[in-house]
Amino acid sequence: MSRFVIRGGRPLSGEIRVSGNKNAVLPMIAASLLTSDEVVLTNVPDIRDVASMLEIASHLGVEVSRDGPELRLRAARIDVDEIPWELCEKTRTSFLFVAPLLHRVGRARVYPPGGDLIGRRRLDAHFYGLRKLGCEVDHEQLELAAPAGMSGDLLFFDEASVTATEHILMAAVLAKGRTEIRNAASEPHVQNLAELLIAMGARISGLGSNVLVVEGVAELGGARCAVEGDHIEAGSYLALGAATGGEVRVTGTRRGHYWMIHRVFEKLGVELEIEADSVRVPGGQTPQVRPDAGGHIPRIDDGPWPQFPSDLMSAMVVLATQVEGTLLFFEKQFESRLYFVDPLVQMGASILVCDPHRAIVTGRTPLVGQTVRSPDIRAGMALMMAALCATRRPSVVQNAEIVDRGYERIDEKLRALGADIERASD
Repeated sequence: MSRFVIRGGRPLSGEIRVSGNKNAVLPMIAASLLTSDEVVLTNVPDIRDVASMLEIASHLGVEVSRDGPELRLRAARIDVDEIPWELCEKTRTSFLFVAPLLHRVGRARVYPPGGDLIGRRRLDAHFYGLRKLGCEVDHEQLELAAPAGMSGDLLFFDEASVTATEHILMAAVLAKGRTEIRNAASEPHVQNLAELLIAMGARISGLGSNVLVVEGVAELGGARCAVEGDHIEAGSYLALGAATGGEVRVTGTRRGHYWMIHRVFEKLGVELEIEADSVRVPGGQTPQVRPDAGGHIPRIDDGPWPQFPSDLMSAMVVLATQVEGTLLFFEKQFESRLYFVDPLVQMGASILVCDPHRAIVTGRTPLVGQTVRSPDIRAGMALMMAALCATRRPSVVQNAEIVDRGYERIDEKLRALGADIERASD
């Protein structure tokens, strides 16, 4: 185990190139099992969750070769149908190997997936979709089978689940006939996975909408696909620049991924400059919360794309502590996402937790360095942001490996912006 030792209180400025999207590359690795040909992924981030998915792929028989950000995967022969518990518990997306295994060997046995403890994360939509396509599902033992293959059907998700949409896409592309998925997730990483599947020969329409139509094909082939930049990582660094009063430019971005993020920054009185392939938070700003019409306290809430992503809520809470004014944060998707605010209060933040889903933040408050622990990937990044704003004494952010699961070389990137940060072993 390791920890970050951070001495804050200085503006952070500079330029960062965004890493590949974590939530896109993880299902792409699982999708490589859908063909016996080689799949090449570029712009792959060097993070712990990628390493965990590659460990599972190797266990199943996939040939894995990596050269920096380029990853080559070849599932020429798959004989194993079970993923052991110690591999499943490392990452939430371990469950995404189920559909590819059903296509390749007709059965799959897994264990409850791991991942961040940010609230209840149901698998019901996965089971519903697989059953609709003709799979036999024992959700108690997590044993699944498709001895006769899968056939398309009309599905309506009761929630716009990202991982369930990705999973059923992988099931549907090789199912017989037509599959229509309604109330599908449409996040950029879902679209990026679909782009890979289309490059492999899948027939998918409706990208960017909440209705996806898949015409099943007999087989898929190899493909090459670039992993898009991670808008969550980019948003985190932009929030960090604004919170510390610095100037940060993030390159390698796509303009259309930042419209809602921009609107939320505007509520906090922070201006962003969005270009075709970069986003910049200018320096010298003195942000103030912009009240709603009539002088009412504004609200920041999350929701399915294109609404504000839940994964950025923690970072925005920290930014709000460094902005003049009061905001209500309404975390609708996960009932434990806001639990990380207790250490912020100990650091001096003025935060009133109303219930598991809502918190009122009043700023601007000076923060004082403390020893804190990363409870999940996004909260870990947010606590590092708070530490970089804090003064009087150093902060220690424990459980650094949690942050490493989703942020590539974070200490190196922060030092490039001028941060005083070092990694130490416990």
